[in-house]
Amino acid sequence: MNQDTLNHYLQFSVFTNPGNYKKYLKTKLPDDIKQIGLLVRKQIIHRVTLKNGNIGSNSDLRYGDMTKVPWYRQPEDDILTTASSMLAELFRRDERGFALDRKEKDRLILTCRFVSILMASILKSKGIPCRVRSGFTPYFNVEEFGNKSVDHWINQYWDREQNRWITIDVDGSLESYLKFNPYNMPDGVFDFAADAWLNIRQNKVEGKHFWNAGGYDGLIVTAWELFYDFHCLMNNEIVYLHGPAMVKLNNFDKLTKKELSLIDNLANLMTNPDKNFYRLRKIWETNKEFRLLKGALL
Repeated sequence: MNQDTLNHYLQFSVFTNPGNYKKYLKTKLPDDIKQIGLLVRKQIIHRVTLKNGNIGSNSDLRYGDMTKVPWYRQPEDDILTTASSMLAELFRRDERGFALDRKEKDRLILTCRFVSILMASILKSKGIPCRVRSGFTPYFNVEEFGNKSVDHWINQYWDREQNRWITIDVDGSLESYLKFNPYNMPDGVFDFAADAWLNIRQNKVEGKHFWNAGGYDGLIVTAWELFYDFHCLMNNEIVYLHGPAMVKLNNFDKLTKKELSLIDNLANLMTNPDKNFYRLRKIWETNKEFRLLKGALL
């Protein structure tokens, strides 16, 4: 692996920067990846779990007793967007910081992006190259999803002994029905955004196979995830509401063949982001349409 690439994934972004908590993350948290993942997962309740309560996969309360979460607690995705803000709030609610027995009332209500950002922040603090990845999961056993592949964020970290990236899904790691190790995911289990985009464009998969939590499906959904993932690969783990203007709802159907071809080229490069690291970085440094964002207050 090119050392420039590994050095790149040791760098903090505005989102993964732990601020004054770097020393704490480096020295006070365990070094074992699975132990770190379990600890992170026990600090967070997913908004869907909170909404559904103590049923389904939470019938055994593996995610905690939802009746103990204050009635006024709402999803915090739009509030705690960075690692430093999440860490500060964890300590504000419980001065111990990370604790396996954190009370439900003191947990953060956040989705997969935020779990991945916390993991990246911790591993980078420990000197482990790590990156956040965005794509789709076909493996969640949720009735309303059916056979669809649903938008999801995960991590990859560099294992120096094995000399390879190891893919992990901390957010989904507590699900007992998984047929693979979420801390060493095999190739082909997760649908990376670039593959999803190209498979639709090449008529290998129907667009409706890919779906997001907002209720949208089709090529536009893979475009959103593609640019989330591109920005993640460049250490810019943007929030859900942000994306290039060209793929926003009002603009996507107006994309020209040339613009679609440029996105195809980006996706092709992203299928092997390490081999194509310098080419991706050049796009990042020169292409305004792919880098500049719209959404919310932008």
